[in-house]
Amino acid sequence: QVQLVESGGGLVQAGGSLRLSCAASGRTFSGYVMGWFRQAPGKEREFVAAITWSGGAPYYADSVKGRFTISRDNAKNTVYLQMNSLKPEDTDIYYCAARNGPYSISTHYSNYAYWGQGTQVTVSS
Repeated sequence: QVQLVESGGGLVQAGGSLRLSCAASGRTFSGYVMGWFRQAPGKEREFVAAITWSGGAPYYADSVKGRFTISRDNAKNTVYLQMNSLKPEDTDIYYCAARNGPYSISTHYSNYAYWGQGTQVTVSS
């Protein structure tokens, strides 16, 4: 079992930045691919970014490429999502997720076994 707790959400103006953090506890953190997803009410959960155990080859949704950066610190059992140049359409609840297997990046939420409770990000225009 892996427990995930997100933090860092909030209200920001368009063009601003936020950094989300996801602290993991439980089983060996480095054995998991970590991902960020987001979801608006009534919509399907959407892939944002994912990263392998080593931190190499991060993968991004086209909608956030060049603006968001995912990173991880295995010594701190934490994964981050740095969000720059935020747009009103980035407003969502953001979720951290863990997927078994250190190299198996997936963009579909059903392939992630563990989830945090979510943190709200609101971008005003």
